[in-house]
Amino acid sequence: MKILVTGGTGTLGKHVVPSLRSAGAHVTTLSRHGDIACDLLAGDVPPVEADVVVHLAGGQKGDDLATRNLLAACAGVRHLVYISVIGADTVPLAWLRTKLACEKAIALSGIPFTILRAAQFHDLTLTMVRGLAKLPIVPVPGLRLQPVDVCDVAGRIVELALGSPAGHVPDLAGPAVFELRQLVRDYLDTAGKRRLTVPVRLPGKAGKAYRGGQNLTLDGDRGTRTWEEFVAGAAR
Repeated sequence: MKILVTGGTGTLGKHVVPSLRSAGAHVTTLSRHGDIACDLLAGDVPPVEADVVVHLAGGQKGDDLATRNLLAACAGVRHLVYISVIGADTVPLAWLRTKLACEKAIALSGIPFTILRAAQFHDLTLTMVRGLAKLPIVPVPGLRLQPVDVCDVAGRIVELALGSPAGHVPDLAGPAVFELRQLVRDYLDTAGKRRLTVPVRLPGKAGKAYRGGQNLTLDGDRGTRTWEEFVAGAAR
């Protein structure tokens, strides 16, 4: 099986690519520094010669344009697997609207597809709480997160890529839901830091969506590695 992975050198891709190769797939990566050097935003995507495309590349802007450029080069592809984000259709943030636009473009492309929405990775959650903890007084928005380990997501992506197109599959989140203040406190305790935390209120429609848990999944699939295990490992 020939598989093309966009974003193959990123946080998720660096786990997905070797796992696919271990499973016997012939894997080519497409990114600015991949096997195929290409900027999806620039629209210079060469014709894709693969049975399956695993689309992991993403950024804060332009994902919808990048996805449309990729789709235009995918004639003959039998299966496209896309990683999206829980809350893409419920949390009114520009970045999430872009992810939803990607989902819609893929669904309308005529290419058989599988779309997996995942929760925020442990890695990104740790980056966020580390940034907050640099302040002498830590502002903590009143929201809940359900962080998932990147290895759990990678395993699911590999399973989906090696299987048949399944459309929208159940969301994948971490084993537990946390208040953000607890995630901050876990990091401070593990890092041996003392900080005063102050609750703040997220304004607007996005704040309302987060307070309502629109970024969570209660009936999706769950990863196995916990936030506590991840933070303890990151502190070593």
